[in-house]
Amino acid sequence: MLDKTSLIKLANTRMPFGKYQGRLLMDLPGAYLLWMAKKGFPSGELGSLLQLMNEIDINGLKYLLIPLKNETNIAP
Repeated sequence: MLDKTSLIKLANTRMPFGKYQGRLLMDLPGAYLLWMAKKGFPSGELGSLLQLMNEIDINGLKYLLIPLKNETNIAP
């Protein structure tokens, strides 16, 4: 389910491993997200966020996350 909390997490969570370690999930290159989709997203919340980011990127909607950077209020 897509909710504001997930979008805020996407805009503020950093990639914990790999070539793009430390980069915000919303700033990951589209080619990397597509590669990861082919290889298989990790399990758990990180995998769900990466899958969501891939869909947002494919549909050209990254700009919607920009106002959510540094958002700390994740209450519904």
